[in-house]
Amino acid sequence: MSFSEHWKTLSWDDIRLSIYSKTAGDVSRALAKPKRDLEDFKALISPAAEPFLEQMAQQADVMTRRRFGYTVNFYVPLYLSNLCANACTYCGFSMENRIKRRTLSLDEIQRECDAIKQMRFDSILLVTGEHQTKVGMAYFREAIPAIKQHFSYLAMEVQPLAEMEYAELKGLGLDAVMVYQETYNRSTYAEHHLRGNKTDFAYRLDTPDRLARAGVDKIGIGALIGLDEWRTDCFFAASHLDYLEQTYWRSRYSISFPRLRPCEGAVQPKSVMTDRQLVQLICAYRLFNPEVELSLSTRESPAFRDKVLPLGITSMSAASKTQPGGYADDEPELEQFAVSDERSAQEVASAVKQAGFDVVWKDWQVGYSG
Repeated sequence: MSFSEHWKTLSWDDIRLSIYSKTAGDVSRALAKPKRDLEDFKALISPAAEPFLEQMAQQADVMTRRRFGYTVNFYVPLYLSNLCANACTYCGFSMENRIKRRTLSLDEIQRECDAIKQMRFDSILLVTGEHQTKVGMAYFREAIPAIKQHFSYLAMEVQPLAEMEYAELKGLGLDAVMVYQETYNRSTYAEHHLRGNKTDFAYRLDTPDRLARAGVDKIGIGALIGLDEWRTDCFFAASHLDYLEQTYWRSRYSISFPRLRPCEGAVQPKSVMTDRQLVQLICAYRLFNPEVELSLSTRESPAFRDKVLPLGITSMSAASKTQPGGYADDEPELEQFAVSDERSAQEVASAVKQAGFDVVWKDWQVGYSG
């Protein structure tokens, strides 16, 4: 059994109708329960829940403090390559976009690591375009050990790999993998993934299963908000989370909620989510699951990130560059998408501290027994 098999039992249209049919009474009942299920999550993300946002925010704050305290983990993305063998309508790295391509050498990686360490980060997210031959396992076998010696916690967001490949990378120092389905609607997925290995919807959908079986510590999932109706997509992400936690309890999980941002050749969002609706979604995820880590990237504005910090967020990126060589060389024409929060790491840290939180620069460090 894998999630793709479970996914076949779920009807997009039926779930969407169920979400939009939820009433204020359904929301009140969900808020009164000590533990919520997926039906409650539907109510909390429904239009009927919008008048309850203040109550949701208060409960989300209490639940987050109880589990995570007053701490926020900081991480930074390191883009290793913008080579890509996929054609995707929403991504600046799509093979059909005429942009300069670059893959960092080991010497260039060292320069990037030096620049990042000067900003105090000890948790790093490696990002590449999806190019199996030129930026695949052979490249990762060299890059990961070179980078891991500088950082306590190393995550990746690259093309889906096989279970044995994840197990091998774990042995080289890999701690976490973020793999976003983009959209859980198969027909919409096909509209936006036109060529390349990423056209395989089911293989991508089962990537978290392979990660968990390989023993990876943390697995990040989510939908790219805007490709399809956001409430239904985010319900599927919650269902995916619920399945993973019940099936692979040894791994930790995180949820991200990236909204479409401007990039080269970008598609227009099919579903526009307002700031208030994103707040609702963040609170709903927290009320549904008190253990899951919720991450907010620099796609969002400084004002928004500062405001929603108490409502369930446990990790944030800061000072992000979305192009290879961005920290040492900063070539904007190579970037995957434009960031919104352009503050320095120290400026974001100061804002977090002013809000009454402690910044944690290290996600987790694996202990070794003698």
